[in-house]
Amino acid sequence: MTNTGPFTNRSPIVLASGSPRRRELLADLGLTFDVHPSPLDEPAPEAGESPADYVLRMAEVKTMDVAGRFRGATVIGADTAVVLGNRIMGKPESRLDALDMLAALSGRTHQVVTGFCVVLPDGGAVTGAVSTDVDMRVSTEAELMAYIRTGEPMDKAGAYAIQGVGTFLVTAIRGSYTNVVGLPVAKVVEVLLGRNVVVPAQG
Repeated sequence: MTNTGPFTNRSPIVLASGSPRRRELLADLGLTFDVHPSPLDEPAPEAGESPADYVLRMAEVKTMDVAGRFRGATVIGADTAVVLGNRIMGKPESRLDALDMLAALSGRTHQVVTGFCVVLPDGGAVTGAVSTDVDMRVSTEAELMAYIRTGEPMDKAGAYAIQGVGTFLVTAIRGSYTNVVGLPVAKVVEVLLGRNVVVPAQG
Protein backbone atom coordinates (compact mmCIF):
# COMPACT_ATOMS: atom_id res chain seq x y z
CA MET A 1 0.00 0.00 0.00
CA THR A 2 1.42 3.38 -1.00
CA ASN A 3 0.36 6.95 -0.50
CA THR A 4 1.80 10.46 -0.67
CA GLY A 5 2.75 11.71 2.75
CA PRO A 6 5.48 13.37 4.80
CA PHE A 7 7.63 10.27 5.34
CA THR A 8 9.23 7.44 3.40
CA ASN A 9 10.57 4.16 4.75
CA ARG A 10 14.16 3.01 4.23
CA SER A 11 13.38 -0.67 4.75
CA PRO A 12 10.34 -2.98 4.49
CA ILE A 13 7.50 -2.42 6.94
CA VAL A 14 4.84 -4.97 7.89
CA LEU A 15 1.66 -4.07 9.73
CA ALA A 16 0.71 -6.95 12.02
CA SER A 17 -2.95 -5.94 12.15
CA GLY A 18 -6.00 -6.31 9.95
CA SER A 19 -7.52 -3.07 11.25
CA PRO A 20 -8.47 -0.77 8.35
CA ARG A 21 -8.10 2.20 10.72
CA ARG A 22 -4.46 1.36 11.42
CA ARG A 23 -3.83 0.83 7.70
CA GLU A 24 -5.21 4.27 6.94
CA LEU A 25 -3.13 5.93 9.66
CA LEU A 26 0.12 4.42 8.33
CA ALA A 27 -0.81 5.13 4.71
CA ASP A 28 -1.49 8.78 5.54
CA LEU A 29 2.14 9.04 6.65
CA GLY A 30 3.26 8.09 3.13
CA LEU A 31 4.73 4.74 4.15
CA THR A 32 4.86 1.65 1.98
CA PHE A 33 3.94 -1.51 3.89
CA ASP A 34 2.44 -4.98 3.68
CA VAL A 35 -0.40 -6.16 5.91
CA HIS A 36 -0.09 -9.53 7.65
CA PRO A 37 -2.37 -9.87 10.70
CA SER A 38 -1.54 -12.39 13.38
CA PRO A 39 -4.00 -15.30 13.52
CA LEU A 40 -3.54 -15.70 17.27
CA ASP A 41 -6.58 -15.45 19.53
CA GLU A 42 -6.76 -12.69 22.12
CA PRO A 43 -7.08 -14.17 25.62
CA ALA A 44 -8.88 -12.34 28.39
CA PRO A 45 -6.90 -10.20 30.83
CA GLU A 46 -5.21 -12.10 33.65
CA ALA A 47 -6.32 -11.58 37.24
CA GLY A 48 -4.93 -8.29 38.50
CA GLU A 49 -3.44 -7.33 35.14
CA SER A 50 -3.60 -3.59 34.47
CA PRO A 51 -5.11 -2.34 31.20
CA ALA A 52 -1.72 -1.02 30.05
CA ASP A 53 -0.02 -4.33 30.82
CA TYR A 54 -2.80 -6.22 29.04
CA VAL A 55 -2.69 -4.27 25.78
CA LEU A 56 1.11 -4.33 25.83
CA ARG A 57 1.08 -8.10 26.24
CA MET A 58 -1.42 -8.51 23.40
CA ALA A 59 0.52 -6.17 21.10
CA GLU A 60 3.80 -7.96 21.81
CA VAL A 61 2.37 -11.45 21.31
CA LYS A 62 0.75 -10.61 17.99
CA THR A 63 3.66 -8.54 16.66
CA MET A 64 6.31 -11.09 17.63
CA ASP A 65 4.24 -13.83 15.99
CA VAL A 66 4.28 -11.97 12.67
CA ALA A 67 7.88 -10.76 13.02
CA GLY A 68 9.05 -14.37 13.19
CA ARG A 69 7.94 -14.76 9.56
CA PHE A 70 9.38 -11.46 8.28
CA ARG A 71 12.93 -11.23 9.52
CA GLY A 72 14.73 -8.13 8.32
CA ALA A 73 11.54 -6.08 8.21
CA THR A 74 10.14 -3.61 10.70
CA VAL A 75 6.90 -5.07 12.06
CA ILE A 76 4.33 -2.83 13.74
CA GLY A 77 1.47 -4.13 15.86
CA ALA A 78 -0.99 -2.72 18.36
CA ASP A 79 -3.86 -3.64 20.63
CA THR A 80 -6.54 -1.28 21.93
CA ALA A 81 -8.88 -1.57 24.89
CA VAL A 82 -11.57 0.69 26.29
CA VAL A 83 -11.35 0.95 30.08
CA LEU A 84 -14.10 2.10 32.45
CA GLY A 85 -12.93 1.97 36.04
CA ASN A 86 -11.56 -1.56 36.46
CA ARG A 87 -13.49 -2.95 33.50
CA ILE A 88 -11.54 -3.68 30.32
CA MET A 89 -13.80 -3.69 27.27
CA GLY A 90 -12.81 -5.51 24.12
CA LYS A 91 -14.97 -6.09 21.06
CA PRO A 92 -18.63 -6.95 21.80
CA GLU A 93 -19.71 -10.54 21.31
CA SER A 94 -23.33 -9.66 20.49
CA ARG A 95 -25.70 -6.71 20.10
CA LEU A 96 -26.73 -7.07 23.73
CA ASP A 97 -23.08 -7.04 24.77
CA ALA A 98 -22.56 -3.87 22.68
CA LEU A 99 -25.59 -2.25 24.35
CA ASP A 100 -24.25 -3.17 27.79
CA MET A 101 -20.89 -1.53 26.97
CA LEU A 102 -22.36 1.60 25.45
CA ALA A 103 -24.88 2.04 28.27
CA ALA A 104 -22.08 1.75 30.81
CA LEU A 105 -20.01 4.38 28.95
CA SER A 106 -22.94 6.79 28.50
CA GLY A 107 -22.45 10.09 30.33
CA ARG A 108 -19.11 9.04 31.78
CA THR A 109 -15.38 9.45 31.18
CA HIS A 110 -13.36 6.41 30.20
CA GLN A 111 -9.86 5.69 28.98
CA VAL A 112 -8.76 4.24 25.66
CA VAL A 113 -5.44 2.45 26.11
CA THR A 114 -3.41 1.27 23.13
CA GLY A 115 -0.30 -0.83 23.45
CA PHE A 116 2.10 -0.85 20.50
CA CYS A 117 5.08 -2.98 19.58
CA VAL A 118 7.67 -2.20 16.91
CA VAL A 119 10.01 -5.08 16.05
CA LEU A 120 13.07 -3.72 14.27
CA PRO A 121 15.05 -5.38 11.46
CA ASP A 122 17.77 -6.43 13.91
CA GLY A 123 15.19 -8.27 16.04
CA GLY A 124 15.06 -5.69 18.82
CA ALA A 125 11.68 -4.41 19.94
CA VAL A 126 10.31 -1.11 21.24
CA THR A 127 7.00 -1.12 23.10
CA GLY A 128 4.79 1.40 24.78
CA ALA A 129 1.26 2.15 25.91
CA VAL A 130 -0.69 5.38 25.52
CA SER A 131 -3.89 6.36 27.33
CA THR A 132 -6.48 8.93 26.22
CA ASP A 133 -9.44 10.19 28.29
CA VAL A 134 -12.76 10.21 26.42
CA ASP A 135 -15.96 11.93 27.62
CA MET A 136 -19.26 10.49 26.40
CA ARG A 137 -22.62 12.23 26.11
CA VAL A 138 -25.68 10.80 27.85
CA SER A 139 -27.46 8.63 25.26
CA THR A 140 -30.83 6.91 25.46
CA GLU A 141 -31.21 3.17 24.94
CA ALA A 142 -33.12 3.90 21.72
CA GLU A 143 -30.21 5.98 20.41
CA LEU A 144 -27.69 3.31 21.33
CA MET A 145 -29.74 0.54 19.71
CA ALA A 146 -30.09 2.62 16.54
CA TYR A 147 -26.30 3.01 16.49
CA ILE A 148 -25.78 -0.70 17.08
CA ARG A 149 -28.06 -1.48 14.12
CA THR A 150 -25.60 0.35 11.84
CA GLY A 151 -23.22 -2.56 12.50
CA GLU A 152 -20.29 -0.29 13.26
CA PRO A 153 -19.89 -1.20 16.95
CA MET A 154 -19.46 -4.93 16.41
CA ASP A 155 -15.73 -5.01 15.65
CA LYS A 156 -14.67 -2.09 17.84
CA ALA A 157 -13.26 -2.13 21.35
CA GLY A 158 -15.87 -0.59 23.63
CA ALA A 159 -18.44 -0.92 20.83
CA TYR A 160 -17.88 2.48 19.21
CA ALA A 161 -15.72 4.19 16.58
CA ILE A 162 -14.69 7.78 17.28
CA GLN A 163 -13.78 8.30 13.61
CA GLY A 164 -17.04 6.86 12.29
CA VAL A 165 -20.76 7.11 13.00
CA GLY A 166 -19.97 6.84 16.71
CA THR A 167 -18.47 10.33 16.73
CA PHE A 168 -21.87 11.60 17.95
CA LEU A 169 -21.28 9.79 21.25
CA VAL A 170 -18.11 11.70 22.15
CA THR A 171 -18.17 15.18 23.69
CA ALA A 172 -14.43 15.62 24.37
CA ILE A 173 -11.08 13.86 24.49
CA ARG A 174 -7.86 14.62 26.35
CA GLY A 175 -4.82 13.09 24.76
CA SER A 176 -4.01 11.46 21.44
CA TYR A 177 -6.92 11.24 18.98
CA THR A 178 -5.21 8.60 16.83
CA ASN A 179 -4.71 6.52 19.96
CA VAL A 180 -8.50 6.28 20.26
CA VAL A 181 -8.69 5.29 16.58
CA GLY A 182 -6.23 2.47 17.28
CA LEU A 183 -2.62 3.60 16.93
CA PRO A 184 -0.71 6.35 18.80
CA VAL A 185 0.82 7.73 15.61
CA ALA A 186 3.06 10.37 17.20
CA LYS A 187 4.72 7.79 19.47
CA VAL A 188 5.14 5.22 16.68
CA VAL A 189 6.63 7.81 14.31
CA GLU A 190 9.01 8.88 17.07
CA VAL A 191 10.26 5.28 17.29
CA LEU A 192 10.54 4.85 13.52
CA LEU A 193 12.42 8.14 13.06
CA GLY A 194 14.67 7.44 16.03
CA ARG A 195 15.69 4.06 14.63
CA ASN A 196 16.12 5.44 11.08
CA VAL A 197 13.38 3.17 9.73
CA VAL A 198 11.64 6.18 8.18
CA VAL A 199 12.91 9.59 7.08
CA PRO A 200 11.22 12.78 5.92
CA ALA A 201 10.15 12.52 2.28
CA GLN A 202 12.21 14.55 -0.20
CA GLY A 203 10.49 17.07 -2.44
